[in-house]
Amino acid sequence: MSSIATILLLGSGELGREFVISAKRLGARVIACDAYDNAPAMQVADEREVFSMLDGASLRAAAEKHQPDLIVPEIEAIRTEILGELEGEGFNIIPSARAAQLTMNRDAIRDLAAGELGLTTSRYRYATTLEEVRAAAEHAGFPCVIKPVMSSSGKGQSKVDSAEGLEEAWDYACANMRGDRARVIVEQFIAFDYEITLLTVRHAAGISFCPPIGHRQERGDYQESWQPAAMSDAAIAKAQDMAVKVVEALQGNGKGWGLFGVEFFVRGEEVIFSELSPRPHDTGMVTLASQRLTEFDLHARAILGLAVPAVIDAEPAASAVILADRESDNFQFDGLAEALTTDPASDVRIFGKPTTRPYRRMAVALARAEDTDTARARAAAAARQVRITYS
Repeated sequence: MSSIATILLLGSGELGREFVISAKRLGARVIACDAYDNAPAMQVADEREVFSMLDGASLRAAAEKHQPDLIVPEIEAIRTEILGELEGEGFNIIPSARAAQLTMNRDAIRDLAAGELGLTTSRYRYATTLEEVRAAAEHAGFPCVIKPVMSSSGKGQSKVDSAEGLEEAWDYACANMRGDRARVIVEQFIAFDYEITLLTVRHAAGISFCPPIGHRQERGDYQESWQPAAMSDAAIAKAQDMAVKVVEALQGNGKGWGLFGVEFFVRGEEVIFSELSPRPHDTGMVTLASQRLTEFDLHARAILGLAVPAVIDAEPAASAVILADRESDNFQFDGLAEALTTDPASDVRIFGKPTTRPYRRMAVALARAEDTDTARARAAAAARQVRITYS
């Protein structure tokens, strides 16, 4: 049976797994790639390739071997210059090689947003040594936030309240950064009221938005999210305007189609750009419960050139993560039956990761309710009932 398209997926974590399911439901053939075998998306894909996404020769070899219609990055740590070369040779990079290059590192996307597009951001500077960190912190002011320009899921991020904490934060950032350069962004800490992810879909007919997603983070990584987040019409309009500007700027030589997770801090009616991911966002896992078309469905539809609704609605729902607390390759999940029977509005998705490590996200609990506060309580309760036990 012929497929609607062949997709080479670069990165095969839990977000990639859900994307593969959505793409295959639409008739696509997917080759899932990651640095380790049996990654979550590989378990549901048609084929797999195991190599580091930072290995340019292997990345090119996979593209030439499979001749995909679409190359879809799911992670930031990719040899993006190879994507640029492949795009120049006629391969379709999602959403574009420019987007992958600019969002691989926080410095590039921040410079685009603040410098070229004039979006409202926090005060910031970059640093490659501890002495530069000290100078950047003086510019940003205390408290400040220090984080690697390239990392995953917020790893390496610290809030620093005084000069005494800078060396520890610098060491922590260096220990958790990805890639081959030691560089951090030191930025003003924004005393925001809340933060949101605005899922923005660029597709053949234009741009659509999902209702804003609220979320809470610890250690720079999301712990729970809920949708729709309470937000004034004026603030939503500001966020949407900024999202359009940055998404359009990432089009590059490609069509620029796909779903983008655009993050903002909100303080009163002030909306401040934070970050952007040109792919489904971890906080958007709440859409597995809140939306008829999940963020993964929308991404698949957009990149395949299929219809995306102009207006996307969401019912009150929430997600809560389930974390490991140690390293192990011999573990199991207990309490799943209780989590699924105590509250019929709750659900659990286990990601299928073959190993655990401290704070690694292994599953997510989902819940619906008549309002987001109740949904958050239900999701948190379900997450607490699921326990990871080790042999």
